[in-house]
Amino acid sequence: MRYLPKSPAEREKMLAEIGVASIDELFSVIPAEHRLRRALDVPRAYAESEIIDYFKAAGAKNATDYTSFLGAGAYRHYRPVVIDALVQRGEFLTSYTPYQAEITQGTLQAIFEFQTMIAELTGMDLANASMYDGSTGAAEALRMAMRVTGREQAVIAASVHPEYREVIHTYDRHQELPATVVGYDRETGRIDLTALEAAVSEKTAAVLVQSPNFFGVIEDIPAIAAIAHAKGALLVVSIAEAISLGVVRPPVEADIVSMEAQSFGVALSYGGPGCGVIAAKEKYVRQMPGRLVGQTVDGNGNRGFVLTLSTREQHIRREKATSNICSNQALVALMATIFLAVYGKEGIRELAEHNLAKADYAAKTLGSMPGAKLLFNGAPRFNEFVLQTDETAAALSERLLAEKIVGGVDLGRWYPELKNATLWCATEVITREQIDAAAKVIAKQQVEA
Repeated sequence: MRYLPKSPAEREKMLAEIGVASIDELFSVIPAEHRLRRALDVPRAYAESEIIDYFKAAGAKNATDYTSFLGAGAYRHYRPVVIDALVQRGEFLTSYTPYQAEITQGTLQAIFEFQTMIAELTGMDLANASMYDGSTGAAEALRMAMRVTGREQAVIAASVHPEYREVIHTYDRHQELPATVVGYDRETGRIDLTALEAAVSEKTAAVLVQSPNFFGVIEDIPAIAAIAHAKGALLVVSIAEAISLGVVRPPVEADIVSMEAQSFGVALSYGGPGCGVIAAKEKYVRQMPGRLVGQTVDGNGNRGFVLTLSTREQHIRREKATSNICSNQALVALMATIFLAVYGKEGIRELAEHNLAKADYAAKTLGSMPGAKLLFNGAPRFNEFVLQTDETAAALSERLLAEKIVGGVDLGRWYPELKNATLWCATEVITREQIDAAAKVIAKQQVEA
């Protein structure tokens, strides 16, 4: 009765209202051969203590003692315990879209603070109250650029996250947005500026780059912006690793910034959820998808927060909507807001510097092992780097896993020219001892050979 609250008397009343005498009569329209006549094949009911024991045993099977050097768009950072303590409060956890400002001031203020922090970090004038994730944010940013410029072509760097590019392709498969992919410089890992200049034309709506890019390399944003703007195109910068903004100069030359804020206190959780965001120059605000919360005053002069702009089909005429995204990631954005408030300006800088130092040590250590070399040394990078080894990525991964180490991502699946190359990530949660252990595994292959 705890989970099936309808009593026999209530069921009888419902059947009488419908006009049938029994459950069997209600389902008589279903052919007899398709009706289940036996009891369900499910385990017996467990006591609460037995259920707890069951899940403890199941949880013990999880591999929690592995070292992971995975990154590639989803990053493992320390999450202060205060985040879950606050977001699990009923006022936040169960709240719906804040249409009624008079009873949702807390939610609206939290979103407003999120927008403010994102705008300050990215160097943009304003930011929206989140998208689904970084990949859909990048796709929406390109659609936004099309509306602003009235053009229908895009130029995308090959160093943009391959899965982001796949999402963009899915978005635009039936919307006719031809996209030219521009390759990267083999020495630096940055976009090939000569090829970019040749690809951008008066028909280009936007140039999309990622920085730090998929290889962990920081792009030359001012140079890219100059090429795009010379032909009247907008520059869209995608940021997959938000922590980088603690030390990396924000892309102020960009017109639109699309960012994945997962690194700001959002758990990886087997692949989700993410927290996408679009930030932009103020003059483009009317073409921004998602929703924006604004600050105002009421009739008595008291400060308040309201849903200022929501340019989606749920609120306005469909033909004038900028996006069909009908929800945002308000709870996940709140996690990011708490994370940023806890760390503060100096804390975010120190955290980014910690990531930078860990990755630098890991890159130099692993890259100095026999049979291994570091690629793309000609440009600055953040907490990811590309390592190329004599053995295949699959063979290296197998040997690392035997030592309870999850190595880098095999780049060959997206970049066939990068043979035996893997993408490694080292954040603040990786220790020097773990890096040294991975280096020993890499070096061991040469000793055995």
